[in-house]
Amino acid sequence: MTILDLTGLATRPAQVWGAVRLVPLVRDEPVDDLRLRPQLYGDAAGLVQVGPRRAYVSYVPHGFVATWTDDGTPAAAYGTQLSADGDSAPAATMGLRFHRGMARREAKDRLRFLPMHLALEGYLALHFGGPSLAWEEWSQRAIRQGLSPRVEEAYAGAEVRGLADALRIFEIHPGQCGVMVYVADALAAAFAVPHPDDYRALHPTLLQDLYGELIHHYATLMPPVKDFRARIPDARIRSLAHLRTAVAEQEHTWTHFHDTTMPTGLLEHAYTWQTVYRMGRFTLSRFVPTFRPKQENHIGEAITDDRGRITYLKTFRLSENQVRRGHLLSRLAANDWHLPGTAADLGITEAQLGLRLESAGFGHLLRQDVLDGYRKQGRNRTG
Repeated sequence: MTILDLTGLATRPAQVWGAVRLVPLVRDEPVDDLRLRPQLYGDAAGLVQVGPRRAYVSYVPHGFVATWTDDGTPAAAYGTQLSADGDSAPAATMGLRFHRGMARREAKDRLRFLPMHLALEGYLALHFGGPSLAWEEWSQRAIRQGLSPRVEEAYAGAEVRGLADALRIFEIHPGQCGVMVYVADALAAAFAVPHPDDYRALHPTLLQDLYGELIHHYATLMPPVKDFRARIPDARIRSLAHLRTAVAEQEHTWTHFHDTTMPTGLLEHAYTWQTVYRMGRFTLSRFVPTFRPKQENHIGEAITDDRGRITYLKTFRLSENQVRRGHLLSRLAANDWHLPGTAADLGITEAQLGLRLESAGFGHLLRQDVLDGYRKQGRNRTG
């Protein structure tokens, strides 16, 4: 398990619109031998084959195409292309687009992958096979099908109030290669790409990305956030040199505040990483947290270079319910899906664990008579 390291990316002064705060990320040096471009899929629902007998169904508006070179020479970034074949679908039907895998090689130096869905599928597949041992408490459905089907909800960026206006109004910073998106000063997402030209092309896709329930609620219900403006006391300024020093101090104060305070929930915790694809000196991976209840938890995907530095990053903040589900599944797997052992590990009774599983949406995994017994014990205790 390793932490997320954003070495090479530096923050710039934020821009605020209502409850949305955008913090630009710039690179010391752009990455020239890895380039990203968008590939649009339209409004059709997506069916992604992720295994021999497993599929992922979701709204997939776009994909990313990564192009790289093995010798370190600059890679070409292809522009977005729109095409129409003139055969529009009847209005009474719903389109369905098929994708063969979350990440699929399209050429020797080109990989197509589904941004954000790569990370979300990793979360959905968490202990997807179900009980590793057929303890008597588990239902036959749990033994045979595991967690299939597994469903989670998210909101498209276009539904996050204020985000569309913020992305449209704010200027892209010179050299910008990414952005931290905050809503009500809660970190909604971190996004970084290899090159400033890539960011300009992919900036609008933030509206098509997925955001969690908490972020949607904050954008709808929370008041505007405070804009941190630079304030330099006139009495201290006696020359241009004094002014330059004061400006540098303000920039350092903002950078220190952002780097040490605002993104701590993302950067100060360890993640479990899974390699998805190797592309020359680059590696595409996804990561999940340790699922800390009642704390900030993020999942995500990244491309790292041969030195382990982030060249591409996209994260998703989990809701408290999603964290709770991940935590329960992780503790069950750590105890070989043995309910008494897991309950002891969590410091609760077996009946309380059963009721937690039910409230988390996993009640169908338990035998009905066992679940009824847990419910009865719960009523007797409260009565």
